[in-house]
Amino acid sequence: MNSAVPDRLPVALDRAKFSDPNHTLDNQPRAFVGLKNLDTLWFNTGTVCNLACTNCYMGSSPSNDRLAFMRAGEVSAILAELQADWRGQEIGFTGGEPYMNPDFLAILADALGRGYRVLVLTNAMRPMMKMADGLLALRREHGDRLCLRVSMDHYAPDLHELERGRHSWERMLTGLIWLAGYGFNINIAGRTLSGEDEDVLRQGYRRLFAANGIPVDAGDPAALVLFPEMDEDLDVPEISAACWDILNVSPGAMMCATSRMVVKHKGDTDLTVMPCTLLPYDQRFKMGSSLASAKTAVPLNHPHCARFCVLGGGSCSAG
Repeated sequence: MNSAVPDRLPVALDRAKFSDPNHTLDNQPRAFVGLKNLDTLWFNTGTVCNLACTNCYMGSSPSNDRLAFMRAGEVSAILAELQADWRGQEIGFTGGEPYMNPDFLAILADALGRGYRVLVLTNAMRPMMKMADGLLALRREHGDRLCLRVSMDHYAPDLHELERGRHSWERMLTGLIWLAGYGFNINIAGRTLSGEDEDVLRQGYRRLFAANGIPVDAGDPAALVLFPEMDEDLDVPEISAACWDILNVSPGAMMCATSRMVVKHKGDTDLTVMPCTLLPYDQRFKMGSSLASAKTAVPLNHPHCARFCVLGGGSCSAG
């Protein structure tokens, strides 16, 4: 394994950064991203998960209920608004583990029944398998419009379990092989935690997929998505308006140009729209309780905006 060796120790983030929504610390105009169209609408179905990963982007765990379980009727109301007012194409579900939500099969059936492509982020473990019969019925009715993205943090079991805990590899692989065996549309979410070059990572996943009959093209970045590591306590440059030209990156390529996420904060009566999947808790980014209120441009005022999206090129959607 070709692990990267850092040239210097990581530097802690200066907490004065990302404090002003309009200007960077050196008083440059901050970059904003406008909403082109709501192509992908995400729902965080609740932050409760069957695992407590070492570096979960959401901080999900068996005890984290900061985002409450959504009920099927709540999701249905937002889907009706999307269908009436927007040209949405894809519905994404994340958590926590979505299959921990007792309403999840009904929620899935609603989204699929409205004609959307549906992407589910899952660890493919016991919560999913408990809903196996219902999933098979949805697969028979809706075919490849239902896609399940399975989290596999590395192609080596020990590195996957370093992130997800003991016995997580075998249970994940069992669920993944079951999905493949029944012809589900599947892709994989990997991580760059090992420090290996991307080509090395993809070759390792390719060998694993071939050995287990997993019909995923490891060379396709949409089929095997490799997410950058994130730690909001580590230093990262702020993104000013001038950075678009300096980095040769388009604001239209950012996740918040074409997506929003709906959450239910613990104790709230109403759902809340947030700019993207990575900012479920930050009160500064709350955009109201309806999709109509979520049209405003988003200031790139969080370390994740810089590290994951602008510099890391990350996106959670299927396309």
